[in-house]
Amino acid sequence: MNGAWSGYVIVLTAINIIGLIWLLLATASSKPINDKPVGESMGHVWDEDLQELNNPLPRWWLGLFVLTFIFALGYLAIYPGLGNIAGTLGWTSQKQVQSELDASHAKLESLYAGFRGKPLAVLAEDPAAIKVGRNVFANNCAACHGSDARGAKGYPNLVDGDWLYGGDPDTVLASIMNGRHGLMPPMGATLPGEGVDEVANYALSLSGLAHDNRLATAGKSKFETICAACHGVAGTGNQALGAPNLTDDIWLHGDPNLEGIRKKILYGAAGVMPAWGPILGEDRARLAAAWVLSQGKAAAESEHEDDEESDGEHKDKDKDKDKDKDKESHE
Repeated sequence: MNGAWSGYVIVLTAINIIGLIWLLLATASSKPINDKPVGESMGHVWDEDLQELNNPLPRWWLGLFVLTFIFALGYLAIYPGLGNIAGTLGWTSQKQVQSELDASHAKLESLYAGFRGKPLAVLAEDPAAIKVGRNVFANNCAACHGSDARGAKGYPNLVDGDWLYGGDPDTVLASIMNGRHGLMPPMGATLPGEGVDEVANYALSLSGLAHDNRLATAGKSKFETICAACHGVAGTGNQALGAPNLTDDIWLHGDPNLEGIRKKILYGAAGVMPAWGPILGEDRARLAAAWVLSQGKAAAESEHEDDEESDGEHKDKDKDKDKDKDKESHE
């Protein structure tokens, strides 16, 4: 605040306080008003019998008002309220915020110190670390990957075991700290004629999806010549480049169909994972990575249990069939 504005605030505040004191003293007077003696009606009547009398303010009420003025003057002397005058305590909102931030950072430092230096694999097994990491993830990562880390169209699922750049602890942490920039260049110009349709059908065939056999056969050589540099000859991808595996049933940009794959080949696709290291710092980034790793492990264990239950059901059905066959043979 410059000097002119500071002076304006000081003068305006002083005028308000002086004016209110004058108004208080004027209304506290017991002198006649408009030649009306004390206690006589002023001629104003409401609700038939409610009258305004010429009476001064009660002394207790007057005392309360005086206390408010004393408080206001004391407040303005201690705290900033008169322009650039800082007050005797030297308090400012910036100092207050900084003090609260310092206290918060001190608490967080004591919390993070207990996890610092531990391997990510160990943190992923630590319930306390997982709890804190889940909060870090929810506050910073859930907007793209979802609160359950299962992603969405164009945003990777982090618990399905399929990783573009690798899912080992150090690689997951590197992705969070440094970010990733994936790029599928547009290939339409390099695949003239039916080239795009041929390669698209071949990509569908790699994952066992419905496709045109004639076009897929013709697209195989083009894929191995042009696309294998990133996706590999077998189409299993390349984590060093972030090139996806085309032979599984996981598709980052939505359900696989001929038209969708054609568009990706024609126009390409790009994805950016921002670098969170400067924002989160290493301590919080490691805890977020630990939570992600723990969720991936939990999902894998759940899937394994489901497979075992399915195998058990199949075995039970086979036993029932064998029993039925035995009964039939006895009959």
